[in-house]
Amino acid sequence: MALYALLFLPTVMASAARPVPPPKGGVRQADVIIYGGTSAAVMAAVQVKKMGKSVIVVSPDTHLGGLSSGGLGFTDTGNKEVIGGLAREFYQRLYQHYQKKESWAWQKPEEYGNKGQGTPAIDGTSRTMWIFEPHAAEQVFEDFVKEYKLTIYRNEWLDRSPKGLTKQAGHIRSFRTLSGTVYKGLQFIDATYEGDLMAAAGVKYHVGREANSVYGETWNGVQAGVFQHGHYFKANVSPYKVPGDPASGLLPEISSDKPAANGTGDAKIQTYCFRMCLSNHPDNRVPFPKPEGYNADRYELLARVFATGWRETFDKYDPIPNRKTDTNNHGPFSTDYIGKNYDYPEASYERRKAIIKDHELYQKGLMYFLANDARVPADVHQQMQQWGLAKDEFMDNGNWPHQLYIREARRMLGIFVMKEADALGKTTVPQPIGMGSYALDAHNAQRYVKEDGFVQNEGDIGVHPDKPYSIAYGSILPKESECANLLVPVCVSSSHIAYGSIRMEPVFMILGQSAATAAVLSINNNVSPQRLPYETLSKVLLSDKQRLTLTPAN
Repeated sequence: MALYALLFLPTVMASAARPVPPPKGGVRQADVIIYGGTSAAVMAAVQVKKMGKSVIVVSPDTHLGGLSSGGLGFTDTGNKEVIGGLAREFYQRLYQHYQKKESWAWQKPEEYGNKGQGTPAIDGTSRTMWIFEPHAAEQVFEDFVKEYKLTIYRNEWLDRSPKGLTKQAGHIRSFRTLSGTVYKGLQFIDATYEGDLMAAAGVKYHVGREANSVYGETWNGVQAGVFQHGHYFKANVSPYKVPGDPASGLLPEISSDKPAANGTGDAKIQTYCFRMCLSNHPDNRVPFPKPEGYNADRYELLARVFATGWRETFDKYDPIPNRKTDTNNHGPFSTDYIGKNYDYPEASYERRKAIIKDHELYQKGLMYFLANDARVPADVHQQMQQWGLAKDEFMDNGNWPHQLYIREARRMLGIFVMKEADALGKTTVPQPIGMGSYALDAHNAQRYVKEDGFVQNEGDIGVHPDKPYSIAYGSILPKESECANLLVPVCVSSSHIAYGSIRMEPVFMILGQSAATAAVLSINNNVSPQRLPYETLSKVLLSDKQRLTLTPAN
């Protein structure tokens, strides 16, 4: 959820622009109620409408699309051939957008290049565009809203008190939002990054990293000394205020806790950040602002990294159209705000808002430090001066992304738990409803002091699957005894490390569509999603061009 700058705003919006006052305790009703404003939520709503049922999207967010419109424009595609259905249509619509001359305001198309993650950004053969600007993605979501006449109530927050959800005979009957509005439906979909509706419904879930022993895994739990990306300290750097002197105390952004033994489970989660959209066009960049409470000394650790000769600052300034970037974390000290999100998944709205603000101030301060501090090497400083926030993105939020990258929060303990071997393509999962193919990708979970007195990060994993893998229907289903009319396509039933691959935006869109298909078919057949015959579900998924397996039947 994008809590930043949105929490408790007074206006509720239905559809794309039309102000609708809340009914002040009234009831809104539809066949399917979707909670969330993510890409999965939009695709689920479109699918329900296409299948002829009524649907309401109850979105805490004002902007639709989650990370897909919130800065993550350099799509984590993996094998693009397994992306089908409405997810593929999303990227095809972006292709059409970039075929228009007016879409290239700051750069000629031939100047852009064509780099994607293992695939061309602009794929003329399949007419897909995998790399895009935030505002272009948001417009595609709004086009879906308009074309399918979706009913969307924005800035509507689930009442997470014990009285916020009504359940009867194992079924959700309704839930209430903080505006006092009640939403009633036959089937419900939790399409949030946090899983708040799932939790309110009494569905069991997990937060943190399981021990490897729980599911017979290798890459779960604590992974000290394992370095599979470049996000670690490659040279010895002292963590102390006075280098080499423990009595002087630790520098900011370093934990005093010692990691547990490797493979041990803990309550830590991989780090969050904002995926910034930067511009190097002189007429479309805003200088990095000096944030409130800025203290350059909190970035001393980065200055020491530079002093070792490290020069990878710009390695994840991934190019998107119009001389912009999707800027992601890279290196031992970067935009990932390590260790500052542990309580986010189950925190109150007010606490989450504070965590998001803290992440914003940290990351804005980091960018200001890189652009202005004398401790930054001259070559880095000079290049940083060419960059700024994109003036024509996130214009209602100071050009700052409206969505924090919630890489992981709650994960359901459902009928089937996707595990490491499943996400590595080593197994045949039951009843597939979509596919994934990205690496097991978990970011760091902690920064600590090693036994030798130097600083190091822990938790960054990147293991590539043998082949694309299928995702089981049971992974989006709670146990029927816990809730018989809820589907969960984002906070899916998965181990921490398997979720490192599943958590990609194209996969969320795929699972959102499949969840909606199951919800509608369950209504049509008067059964719970858990009792819906898989043959009935798979037939519709295949007809809608979802990819379920690698076999020729698809």
